[in-house]
Amino acid sequence: MSTALLFELMSSTWQTLYMVAVSGALALIVGLPLGILLFITRSNQLLPLPWFNKCLAIVVNAARSIPFIILMLAIIPLTRLLVGTSIGTNAAIVPLTLAAIPFFARMVENSLNELSPGLVETGQAMGASPYQIIHSILLAEAMPGIVNSLTITLISLVAYSAMAGAVGGGGLGDLAIRYGYQRFDITVMLATIIILITLVQAIQYIGDNCVRHFTRH
Repeated sequence: MSTALLFELMSSTWQTLYMVAVSGALALIVGLPLGILLFITRSNQLLPLPWFNKCLAIVVNAARSIPFIILMLAIIPLTRLLVGTSIGTNAAIVPLTLAAIPFFARMVENSLNELSPGLVETGQAMGASPYQIIHSILLAEAMPGIVNSLTITLISLVAYSAMAGAVGGGGLGDLAIRYGYQRFDITVMLATIIILITLVQAIQYIGDNCVRHFTRH
């Protein structure tokens, strides 16, 4: 493998890490409160708003049902409006984030769903405010599940980022298409596959250790 190609491989790896990190952080910032809202606004929960919950659930389900490649193409005008271009790593972050937010929100809701119903009642009996119940009881108890959900989301973003490369999103997927597929370079193709597998394994390892940490505490 030439020096120039090795540099391209390192640059593409950095682009993939950048896309996954930024879109993952944005998914956490938006998806976590969204998942909490989906949970606490149910008819039998802390802040029952059935009509709001139903509308929110429809929006989240609709967003989750769109295949990523179609989502990327459908929101090109929005991507251009936000970042000024529809190609490159910054442009890919927009659809990656929009795909990750509803996915992560549903997983957060499921993590909260697995908690004992008596936790909310206990907090209310102790005179805790809704914020205190959410922050100090629900999130504290569901933290291992939420961390595991974030881990799964990040791994999904690695796969999505590779798919984004097929339509000019940059990163390892773009490198694999341009050099591995179009130029029939099996070395580049194998290198990108190995790096992607390594990234997924690293994310899973870190996520598992974080889950164990929060489970102990």
